[in-house]
Amino acid sequence: MKIIESDFSNHVIKSTQKELGVIFFFNHIAVIEFNEGVHIDINNSSEIFDELKVYFGDSRPFGVVANRVNSYSVKLLDIDLFRKKVKNLRSYAVVGHNSASRMNAEIENNFCISDKINYDSIYEAIDNVYSKVKKDILFSLN
Repeated sequence: MKIIESDFSNHVIKSTQKELGVIFFFNHIAVIEFNEGVHIDINNSSEIFDELKVYFGDSRPFGVVANRVNSYSVKLLDIDLFRKKVKNLRSYAVVGHNSASRMNAEIENNFCISDKINYDSIYEAIDNVYSKVKKDILFSLN
């Protein structure tokens, strides 16, 4: 399910189309729907990271949900480099919508040092990411 087809569509604050896909911005979360067939690596993803930095800044905690409505590939060996580009990223999730995208999300999960990142539902993914970001925001306020 695309984010614009979900109950979250009314809460999108901003969206932007980039070469790799569409980014939907909420208060503390960005949902990215990458285009069919793209390959994401550290060399071609600058425009995504630039948009995240413009919207969330360098210190505001946020989360990202990759909504795998299309088939695409990620260079898993670049995950540490991705993490260094956005130090205020507090939570990440991948939503798989079919067996192939769920398998890719599971593989991606194995390369991440955080908790479980792969989900079958956009609702569950956003809820978990938001909960983690919210805890971090509350902790930083105390």
